[in-house]
Amino acid sequence: MLELRNVGYETDDNKEILHDVSLTVQERFVAITGPNGGGKSTLAKVIAGIYQPTSGQILLDGVDITHMSITERANLGMSYAFQQPVRFKGLQVKDLLSLAAGKNTSVTEACNYLSEVGLCARDYIDRELNDSLSGGELKRIEIAMVLARGTKLSIFDEPEAGIDLWSFQNLIRVFEKMYEQTRGSILIISHQERILNIADKIVVIKDGQIQKEGPRAEILPALLGSADASSPACSVLTDKVEGVRG
Repeated sequence: MLELRNVGYETDDNKEILHDVSLTVQERFVAITGPNGGGKSTLAKVIAGIYQPTSGQILLDGVDITHMSITERANLGMSYAFQQPVRFKGLQVKDLLSLAAGKNTSVTEACNYLSEVGLCARDYIDRELNDSLSGGELKRIEIAMVLARGTKLSIFDEPEAGIDLWSFQNLIRVFEKMYEQTRGSILIISHQERILNIADKIVVIKDGQIQKEGPRAEILPALLGSADASSPACSVLTDKVEGVRG
């Protein structure tokens, strides 16, 4: 279980991005959503250890990880997938999958991971992670890497970005398989209704604070405008969910 207690984050020039965020993550799928600039990606990076919180406490299965590095958190069973995947020149796809799995994966194992994310293994396994790969290809490879890691907490920052040629249903199937393998929690930052629809819990963040959180059945109708239009949670996705239903 992940637990955040009154977590805050300020930039070096004293700009407050997160304020007094308290949250527990123990469900299968937890979606964090809200308007652009609200603090969603910053919160994910604070959880992963990319940014260090300036106040509050973060616990993972009762262990205080507040000031641990990203490597130390990874060793405790945490994975993070960037909104814009990193390119590693000189490193081949099969090498990255082996690093993620923590062992020398066989060609068959590496091919299985790539196949899960809709890539033809024989075309990618020896490819270098450089500019020859598109953003969408890198995104899928990164998802395959998290699948190979099999950690108890996996964090995805807008995993649907750049995978328009690969169906949402396939992405959701990968998340479901990931859960079957790890029985851990998957934390997803997304605006997409089809992603929010699989969440067990939805957390709405605006202006660096949690505005609302609860079960999908309670939160999602308000986000989609079927609840009272005066609700503060009702308008935060208006510019995002239009055109993505179905």
